[in-house]
Amino acid sequence: MEIAKTEQDADAAHRAAWMSAAAAAGRTSPPAGPPPALKRAVLVGLAAAVLIGGVLLIMPDEGPKAPPAPGPAARALTAVASGAPASLGDVTALITDRADWVRTHPTDAASWAVLGSAYLERGVRGADSSFYPRAEWALRRSLQVRPKDNLDAETGLAALANARHDYASARTLAEGVRARKADRWTLYPALIEAYNGLGDAKSAAQAVEKLLELRGGTAALTQAAEVYREHGWREDASAALDEALGHATSPAQKAATLVAVGDLAWERGEPQAAIAHYDAALRTDPGTHEALAGRARAKVALGQQADAQRDYLAAIAVLPRPEYLLGLGELYESQGLDGDARTWFDKLRELAERDESNGVDDSLVLGRFEADHGAPRTALDRLEAEWKTHPSAAAEDALGWAMYRSGETEEALVHARKATDSGVRDALFSYHQAVIERDLGQFGAARRHFQDTLRTNPYFSPVLAPKANEALAALGEPPEGGPKDMYGYVAAAAEAAASSNAASPPASSPGSTGSSNSSGSASSSSAGSSSNSGPKRPVKPRKQRRRR
Repeated sequence: MEIAKTEQDADAAHRAAWMSAAAAAGRTSPPAGPPPALKRAVLVGLAAAVLIGGVLLIMPDEGPKAPPAPGPAARALTAVASGAPASLGDVTALITDRADWVRTHPTDAASWAVLGSAYLERGVRGADSSFYPRAEWALRRSLQVRPKDNLDAETGLAALANARHDYASARTLAEGVRARKADRWTLYPALIEAYNGLGDAKSAAQAVEKLLELRGGTAALTQAAEVYREHGWREDASAALDEALGHATSPAQKAATLVAVGDLAWERGEPQAAIAHYDAALRTDPGTHEALAGRARAKVALGQQADAQRDYLAAIAVLPRPEYLLGLGELYESQGLDGDARTWFDKLRELAERDESNGVDDSLVLGRFEADHGAPRTALDRLEAEWKTHPSAAAEDALGWAMYRSGETEEALVHARKATDSGVRDALFSYHQAVIERDLGQFGAARRHFQDTLRTNPYFSPVLAPKANEALAALGEPPEGGPKDMYGYVAAAAEAAASSNAASPPASSPGSTGSSNSSGSASSSSAGSSSNSGPKRPVKPRKQRRRR
């Protein structure tokens, strides 16, 4: 890909770089005419902490170091030392700069790692998986140049595995780096994402604690908020994001945090508040297309379908993520525009095929799509494989729903319960469990989970939210008697006693005292026998433990 290189005066750029480094070290002004060796040391320091868009941090170790090029490439290397993401334009300039550098310096392992990380970030930020093979090539080239202790390249490969949804490989790579250098804070974002993808919330929480111990700031606090959300601790997640906003040091970083705040508001069923945060993100950084997609979803909840379609289309034009295509298709479906919905569902399949050719596993979103809009059996096969390799709460829920849609209702309930027991507060999880319970005749549990669905987020889906309301209305109010008859024991015992009384001989006349006593005794004995040998109160199901 040919990209025009920004031209600026080299001396002025180097002086600006010195000023940035001096300010970070607490200096007020650069010394006049620093020696070349000192200049080089400062420039290396500028590249010593590079966060590529929140996906990966690079901290070059030993080996030849390339000075940052002037202009956008230098910003991508220096402006994010505190964990702030670089802008997409700066990342693009960094790719051009590092590609030019390694052509003439092919043994610079650190620059190969930076190039691979920049390719990865370019792919993630633009939802373009075609950059992933290039990222892998550059990172592996770095390992060829320096096979031992090349932690930059190994961390980069872990982040790449996360981007491809191969969380097991990402965990292996990141844990390998941690085993050799546990205080290397740059490895923890990739490690936390891998644990989240595998549904290992406990390990993710421990990794977040270590990250916060080693490095504060917006990036660490945003990671912490995500883990808190996975635990269902929304108040803690909200507090962490509020603090993260206070630490934001760049428009891109602040906008990304505002999107996370908006997402949390959406999950709480507060579309107006979510839109306010998404709008703030777009004002801060108009290139935050995730905010457009989030705003579209919230506008659907408020009945603003035309505006929602425009936002979805604008987001997809630049950031064609599978979940956005699915959201737009379901919006058209909810309006009865089946032809338009099929168009976007077809595009979703095409996008998944392209991603697959670039090593990306879209099984989770494809499985959800196929279960509701395509072939449930195909979804089941896909999601069983996904669940075995990445047993997260999302995979558990999707697998249970695909089983239900394929007619395996009782086994489906096992997985649905595990998903809702995981701690993740997701209206879709509760809805799936409620539907399965209703079809199994467990009307009390179904009513409770439909209520949970609408209490968590009454707008969770333009297609399913109306169905949840209809189902809850159809179930009506619970029968009189309250929870004492929850397990059917009282009704069963009463029915057994009535059957026993009907089968016993007629009571003697009032004058036959002996017979009356005998009959009463028999009746009492029969009733006691009925309560002991009749239907027992079922054992309450034990809470399922999450699979690790």
